[in-house]
Amino acid sequence: MAEKLFAGITFEQAVRKYSDTVTGVCVMRLHNSADAEDCFQNVFFKLYYKSPDFKSDDHLKAWLIRVSIHECTSYMRKFRRQIPVDSLHNEITDDTDNLDISWALMKTPPKYRDVLYLHYCEQYKVKEIAEILSIKENTVKSLLKRGREILKSLYGGDNA
Repeated sequence: MAEKLFAGITFEQAVRKYSDTVTGVCVMRLHNSADAEDCFQNVFFKLYYKSPDFKSDDHLKAWLIRVSIHECTSYMRKFRRQIPVDSLHNEITDDTDNLDISWALMKTPPKYRDVLYLHYCEQYKVKEIAEILSIKENTVKSLLKRGREILKSLYGGDNA
């Protein structure tokens, strides 16, 4: 039996390549690493069993991000459980710069958090974020502008 391929890579390669991206989206949305792990597993479960056809690596990554966001939203709706952001501060193990931005992003309202995360952490451009989140480019620009203002107030400086 032939192994399933997703944009020319095996399932195992896809998990290795995109695990950080999916984990980042899930942690930013759920504020809890245990819940993020549950959603992470569900996202890759859906990838394996739905086996969508992808045009490229970028298409696969965008699909995983979209499914991650939807999975986290469903999870929150189902469990309605919130953990204080300060308790998560110690769970993030990235380097100091990523810790600072992760902490700040988790303090922003969810409607800004996704756009800021995709722009600053995943390095997507406005047009790509609009496609991933199925919103207008101008909406992305507005959310980025307002989100930056929130980040400035959190950091207490002029550079965010």
